[in-house]
Amino acid sequence: MKIYLLTGFVSFFSGFAIMVLEIIGARFLARDFGSTFYVWISQIGVVMIALGAGYYIGGWIADKIPRVSFLGVLLVIVGVITFLIPNISTPIIEYIVQRHPIDKPIPEIWQRLDPVIGSALVFLLPCLVLAMVSPFMIKILSRDIKNIGKISGFIIAGSTLGGIVGVFASGFLLIDIMRISSIFKVVGMLVVVLGLFCQLKCLKTSEK
Repeated sequence: MKIYLLTGFVSFFSGFAIMVLEIIGARFLARDFGSTFYVWISQIGVVMIALGAGYYIGGWIADKIPRVSFLGVLLVIVGVITFLIPNISTPIIEYIVQRHPIDKPIPEIWQRLDPVIGSALVFLLPCLVLAMVSPFMIKILSRDIKNIGKISGFIIAGSTLGGIVGVFASGFLLIDIMRISSIFKVVGMLVVVLGLFCQLKCLKTSEK
C-alpha cells in the first residue's frame, strides 16, 4: 500500500506541474505573441505532443533502464530549466519576434507558427520529461502482472487528477496571487523535489 501511495504522489504532482506549465505558459507567451487564438492552440498542441512523446519515450526507457533514479535525474534537470524559464526564454522569444522586419506586417503564416515555435522551444522538453513519470510509475508497480490494468488506471487517474487541480489552481489562484515568473520558479522547485523524491530507497527497492 505504501508504494501505491508514493507512486500516486509522484504521478499527481507531475500531472499538476504539466497543466500549470500549459495554462501559465499560454499567459507567458501572450506577452510577446498577443492573446490570440493561435497562442492557446499552439500551447495546447505543443503540450499534447510532449505528452504523447513523453509517454512513449518514458515507457521505452523504463523497459531499457528500469531505474527510477534515472528518471529522478531527468526531473532535476528539467526542474532547473523550468525554474530558469523567465531568464532563458527571453532571448529565444525575442529572436523569434524580432527576426521579422519592423516596417512590414508579419505574414499570416508566421502569426500562426511563431507561437508554436516559441512554445516548443520553451515548454516541450519540461512537459515531455514530466510525461515520462507515468510509464515509470507503472513500471515500478508492474510486478503484479495480473493487476496491470488496475495499476495503469491508478497511475493515469492520479496524473489526471493532478492535472485537473493544476488547471483550476492556475486559473483561479496562482495567476491572482503570484507573478508569472514566480510561478515558474515554484513549479521548477516542485519538479526538482519530485526528482529527489525518486531517489528515495522506498521507490528504488521496488524496481525490478
